[in-house]
Amino acid sequence: MYFLLICMLVSESNKLYNLINEGQRLVGVLIDPEKFIHQEVGFEFLKQLNTTVTDIVLVGGSSCTIEELEDTLDLVAQYCSLPILLFPGSHIQVSEHASGILFMSLLSGRNPDFLIGHQVEASKKLHESGLEVIPTAYLLLDGGKVSSVEKYSGTQPIPQDKLEIIFHTVLAGNLLGLKLTYLDAGSGALNRIKPSVINKVNELGTPLIVGGGIRTITEIKEAHDAGANLVVIGSKLEDDPTFLTELIKYRQSL
Repeated sequence: MYFLLICMLVSESNKLYNLINEGQRLVGVLIDPEKFIHQEVGFEFLKQLNTTVTDIVLVGGSSCTIEELEDTLDLVAQYCSLPILLFPGSHIQVSEHASGILFMSLLSGRNPDFLIGHQVEASKKLHESGLEVIPTAYLLLDGGKVSSVEKYSGTQPIPQDKLEIIFHTVLAGNLLGLKLTYLDAGSGALNRIKPSVINKVNELGTPLIVGGGIRTITEIKEAHDAGANLVVIGSKLEDDPTFLTELIKYRQSL
């Protein structure tokens, strides 16, 4: 009985990780508080979010304030019941008004602040919080334009044709014990993550999140087919909220 109780507690504490790890063809919506909180259309957008559209709501951005983050989390919680996963751009973007957090290390760059610095700053608050903390290898790949992540972190993205570098960077994250891999082309990227890159990284068997520059249902499907567990949509929905209708149809076809 004691062993069963421990297993139940572990399972519950890893609820979001298990959803991504065991899930097939999940879809996530990324909300950047810095943009979202000042848009009146945001309220109607949130009302449409439900389990027929997406599986997870990610909240965060490169430079949003804690006030913008908290206000956005409050609105998301009011209007939809989906699990909320923090996608922090810095150590200040930690809040207990979420279900969990991607505790990311920017392995594609060599800026110590984003490899370990912000993580140290956030550690005490995270340790005392009730958040599910998911150690995540975050790789910024070249999406054809300078992204906010590149500017804010002062790091260069890895070219997508450098498959061996990408593969071994993810492998290093695995060996360090990071439980997820996030391949990102950056917000508003001109070029999404290529299916060939996803397919190569998928050889390692690590749960895989892919985002940046994805604008069509076909591109979502191709990312899933290549091995992405969770495909994240951000800028497309900011520019065209009606894309939610297409997402519903795609989800119903799975």
